[in-house]
Amino acid sequence: MQISIVIPAHNEAAYIKDCLNSFVAQTYLPNEVIVVDDNSSDNTFDIAQGFAQKHPWIKVFQRKSKDEHVPGKKVVDTFHFGLAQTSDFDLIGKFDADIILPPQYFETMVNRFQSNWKLGMCSGLLYIKKEDNWVYENISDKTHIRGPIKLYHKACFNKIGGLRPGVGWDTVDTLLAKYHNFETETIPELHVKHLRSTGHGYSSQNFLVKGEALYKMRYGIVLAKIAALKMAWQAKSPKLYVQTIFGFLNAFLRQKPHYVTRQEGKFIRMYRWKGIWSKL
Repeated sequence: MQISIVIPAHNEAAYIKDCLNSFVAQTYLPNEVIVVDDNSSDNTFDIAQGFAQKHPWIKVFQRKSKDEHVPGKKVVDTFHFGLAQTSDFDLIGKFDADIILPPQYFETMVNRFQSNWKLGMCSGLLYIKKEDNWVYENISDKTHIRGPIKLYHKACFNKIGGLRPGVGWDTVDTLLAKYHNFETETIPELHVKHLRSTGHGYSSQNFLVKGEALYKMRYGIVLAKIAALKMAWQAKSPKLYVQTIFGFLNAFLRQKPHYVTRQEGKFIRMYRWKGIWSKL
């Protein structure tokens, strides 16, 4: 299977060498890894370019964008820039530059996709370092495919219409995959090291945007409150609950465009409620 990987990278000089070394060490090499340096002020580009000179299947591009940090949208826009540079592929991946893959990662992925024609998305699990141990990054269920290691089958990627440019892109893609009858799978034995824990660079203001994302996914106010409560509980900050709901209501009053159609939104709400009732 032809594999294309796009890695959006902004000021990743501290991590990208270890990341790309893990790609080079794969037992099943991807056909191309496209690193998109998004307006970095460090030597991210030079490090990536060094790998490209040694490995023809690694390609590096530079994208000029605004310095302003726009959660979700900036990384997806950078991914789409890299996607436009790809060759034909069977599997397309959006990976972060601060991860280290186990050597058999893509070999395992290809085996999974080839053995299940309904599989639309697949990944390992993210682990972060605490003291001297690597522990599961427990911010979501182990069945959820995380944003830094997204690998899609081309049929699924095209059916869901690619990635939505905004916060929540790495949730709505999974929900739309299920809407279109694709399966998703995480492989527990594939431990991916996440060198920088999720939440780095986020301020409490970003939870306004998270609330907006819940509106754009057509959660409805009750589901939005449950999701906001869960996020605030994980962050141990009641203030974040208020900010998330305010973001949801602000998007509702301004009638911002949705990520999904009404029919897709109906499925998403039913799917979410089914998941909630199954845990009670």
